[in-house]
Amino acid sequence: MAAEKGDQAVRRKDTTLGRWPEMTYGGVLSFLRRNYSRDLAGVDLVVSGVPFDSAVTNRTGTRAGPQAIRAASVQLAELKAFPWGFDPFETLSAIDWGDVYLDPHHPGTVAPAIEAHADAILASGAAMLTLGGDHSIALPLLRAHARRHGPVALVQFDAHCDTWEDDGTRLDHGTMFSRAVAEGIIDVERSSQVGLRTHNDADPPFRILTAPWIHRHGIDAAIAAVRERAGRAPVYVSFDVDGMDPAFAPGTGTPVPGGLASWQALEFIRGLDGLNLVGMDVVEVSPPYDHAEITALAAATVAHDFLCLIARQKAAQRA
Repeated sequence: MAAEKGDQAVRRKDTTLGRWPEMTYGGVLSFLRRNYSRDLAGVDLVVSGVPFDSAVTNRTGTRAGPQAIRAASVQLAELKAFPWGFDPFETLSAIDWGDVYLDPHHPGTVAPAIEAHADAILASGAAMLTLGGDHSIALPLLRAHARRHGPVALVQFDAHCDTWEDDGTRLDHGTMFSRAVAEGIIDVERSSQVGLRTHNDADPPFRILTAPWIHRHGIDAAIAAVRERAGRAPVYVSFDVDGMDPAFAPGTGTPVPGGLASWQALEFIRGLDGLNLVGMDVVEVSPPYDHAEITALAAATVAHDFLCLIARQKAAQRA
């Protein structure tokens, strides 16, 4: 394999482990240069995109998010992972499944298509790392994860609570977690919302760590609160990039000043190491509003760090 170079996303055969030399500025783009494949045999983690943004309430553009995150991941694919100093693909079998096929002109089919996609992957035993897309895609993903693992502890990074009143039929990227609570697929007593800086009188009893609280008390205190609340429950991480301040993530549909810096977000993800992590989505990257790809770069790094946590989790299980 050492003699192979370039386009490993489509040319690597017979293995999903390891990596080759690749130009960061060329070649076929997959997330972290992983194999484009739909063969789930022996796969530990599946990365897939959900290019959907018809449920936004402000600016569109997140349908292009998966492509932007893949493109931003190229530098992360060439070096050992920071801060751990290991190559996650020495032990973690990961593929890029590509994007879920959706028909946005029949909106009623979108959530079932995402849910069926997730059901098939989770049935194989693989974990999921999903690139959005607007935040509404989290609901069908949560339904599939709850069928597999039972009600999950949600760790939500966001500027918004996304628990506004829901009539049970509305397609909206701000109501899906109130519906998830009503459906019993989230273990609310184990769940936390991180980075919030908008108000809702009717918030469910999540542990809410607002952005000002985190700025005052520090990342270590916030991580400790989330870890204590989650305990040993299966943890699903839903990362909306607007949880970060627009200075660090301008490329999103509903930016709110006063959020987390990118270093705080990354420290938070790394601080989840050792929890029972079962899945993650990274959503709301809107390339038309990005500058110098800084939002996509932050999102790719967040996703990369979650992948590294899954690699450490898998290595510990096999030890």
